[in-house]
Amino acid sequence: MKVASTNIAEIKTIEWRGKEVQTGIYKHPVDTSIFLGKEDVEGDHVVDRRYHGGVDKACYLYAVDHYPFWKEKYPHLDWNYGMFGENLSIEGFDERKINIGSIYTLGTATVQISRPRQPCYKLGVRFRNPGVIKEFIASLFSGVYIRVLSPGNVTKGDKLEIQQEHVNGISIAELNTLMFHYDPKLHADLLEKAINDPLVSDSDKKYLKK
Repeated sequence: MKVASTNIAEIKTIEWRGKEVQTGIYKHPVDTSIFLGKEDVEGDHVVDRRYHGGVDKACYLYAVDHYPFWKEKYPHLDWNYGMFGENLSIEGFDERKINIGSIYTLGTATVQISRPRQPCYKLGVRFRNPGVIKEFIASLFSGVYIRVLSPGNVTKGDKLEIQQEHVNGISIAELNTLMFHYDPKLHADLLEKAINDPLVSDSDKKYLKK
């Protein structure tokens, strides 16, 4: 897997339901490396820290392999990497094959796969269609947040390489399935596995236990 683009954002003010709100979802590619800190990306702008940033959401990754799927649905948009609010656009990234808790080297940083993306209304604003939220959830193309175990710089062309795989862990796609498509007849064992997995975040476990 390889970094296709590094992306950051300036704060942008948008109108939502008659009110002005600020967002950092309008990320754009940059020619320089970005620095992954323990709780956020240096130089990026995180507006609402209730839902973005922090140890379990220090940086967001999204697969460039999913872009053709979305471009076909939204050909009228002005496409560039960072469209999903990701700091890092990654080639060869597959949510079905990457487990929560696995550890990777990424540039000079060491990171751990932590939480799948749960989209909010701001993705609908960026895509000019609130319906994209349901489409995003249905697709299981969630991308993923990472914990930064060892801070460092990431540059376009750097590789995302496995260092320690959480072999018996739950995949990003499986966790998404439990969160948004749970069927007790099909997923009861998977739910128990996720709740008992020490590397699934406490926040996600709390959600699953409901």
